[in-house]
Amino acid sequence: MAYAGNISPSEAWGLLQGDAKAQLVDVRTVAEWSFVGVPDTSKLGRAVILAEWQTYPGMARNPQFETVVAERLKAAGATFETPVAFLCRSGARSQSAAVAMTAAGYVKCFNVAGGFEGDLNAERHRGETGGWKSSGLPWVQT
Repeated sequence: MAYAGNISPSEAWGLLQGDAKAQLVDVRTVAEWSFVGVPDTSKLGRAVILAEWQTYPGMARNPQFETVVAERLKAAGATFETPVAFLCRSGARSQSAAVAMTAAGYVKCFNVAGGFEGDLNAERHRGETGGWKSSGLPWVQT
């Protein structure tokens, strides 16, 4: 497998709660962090690592992604064996990020399926069906 697999937002929270070194990497854009919010892991004594997979507004692949994430993981005390959960809006960019960081040598990279906002509901709105927010997990506006 190209990465450790998909986990639900609740499973990601459990992973973070159960392993003091486990990390959450939010790969959305600066605009998404600013206007939609970010997971809040402060109760766990650590910060979410914010690193754009694609840069806003052009949405080009961030060529520095692996380097930036590796530096931030190291600064947080993570090793190549540390579980790392990757999160985006709905689970697509974060899956690509998990694959990329697995290729960079991290062996426990998980994709948070459903992402931060989840799938579109019947009214074509996010944030109510699946995802971190609708799972009732902690998050904050920045």
